[in-house]
Amino acid sequence: MATGPVPPAAPPKPTWEPKQPEPPYPWLRPTIRIRLTLLYGGMFLIAGILLLSIIYMLAAQALQVGSRLPFEIVSGKIASDICDLPLNPTPEAFNAAINDCVNNQREQALDTLLNRSLLALVGLSIIAFAFGYAMAGRVLSPLGRITRTARRVAGTDLTRRIELDGPDDELKELSDTFDDMLDRLERAFTAQQRFVGNASHELRTPLAINRTLLEVHLSDPDAPPELQQLGKTLLATNERSEQLVEGLLLLARSDNQIIERKPVDLAEVAERAIDQARTEAVAKKVEIRGGRAAAVVQGNGVLLERIALNLVQNAVRYNLPESGWVKVTTELQHGQALLVVSNTGPVVPAYEIDNLFEPFRRLRTERTGSDKGVGLGLSIARSVARAHGGRIIAEPREGGGLVMRVTLPV
Repeated sequence: MATGPVPPAAPPKPTWEPKQPEPPYPWLRPTIRIRLTLLYGGMFLIAGILLLSIIYMLAAQALQVGSRLPFEIVSGKIASDICDLPLNPTPEAFNAAINDCVNNQREQALDTLLNRSLLALVGLSIIAFAFGYAMAGRVLSPLGRITRTARRVAGTDLTRRIELDGPDDELKELSDTFDDMLDRLERAFTAQQRFVGNASHELRTPLAINRTLLEVHLSDPDAPPELQQLGKTLLATNERSEQLVEGLLLLARSDNQIIERKPVDLAEVAERAIDQARTEAVAKKVEIRGGRAAAVVQGNGVLLERIALNLVQNAVRYNLPESGWVKVTTELQHGQALLVVSNTGPVVPAYEIDNLFEPFRRLRTERTGSDKGVGLGLSIARSVARAHGGRIIAEPREGGGLVMRVTLPV
């Protein structure tokens, strides 16, 4: 059975956005290049016209157009108030005297014209530079607006937009492209935050149920010792999972800029953190020392307390087996609030410092199998410090241990 020709397949749909059609007269578009060309060309033309007019006026003034001749005939004799003419001169002497007088006047006119032209050139140069500076600032002001918006966005404030008004030139095209990119980034970060929130909620619910069931089982006095030990192990594992979920949630939230800020005293925050870690410090025979002066900053008290608590807990846990200490101080220094947590402990190589702030990284230990935490403490501390516009720096302490410095703007 004969079959007809197979119709050609439809071309695939493009996966990119179709290119915008160009205007019929692209050279009429008010681009930056055309505007700068017109601006500088017009300035050069105006400056040339002004300079020619000034030179013409100065030349006319120097040559004294319309003034009387340097000599005149009075009662049949030649007299002059300008030229020095001899008495009863011969024709040759008279011509020489007149020639010297005219040459002298020409030299004086040229000197006057040169001096005044230089003054006019200096004045026009000052005016041209001032006008050019003002016009350049006006033309480049959209770039400053784009830069300021980019700087605010760098502080994780993705709600900022440029929204540049004006002619449809390269700068407006750059601004619109930047705004579109910010829209996509904001949607991506919002979706990420929503996912983190939903995932943490879904994870915390079964973990809470498991904890409740294990606690009920451990409260049964008739349970065999083997099951009691297994229940305690599972409860510790469940608690570790809960800490991991809470840490991941806090880490995701603290990467954003803090919008609502209130006065928070770092000394009070440090005291609360020390109170929470004191039981563990006593159990490990670690002394907590140091003076804490008032240092009020603008921020979120809960997150700032998390910084202090994580640093103090790490300083207590990673310490010497005996005679160890942790020093916690707060103060105002150079217009900034400073929280310093230093401790004794094992020697930390300088090249290992940056790795300590990475999630799930510990010093010379594996990612799992440690009872000292989930490996997110310093990551959370750094994220919270950045969200408050500050920073955290770790330095190896001479003799072993670390010195952690948290600097926050007042």
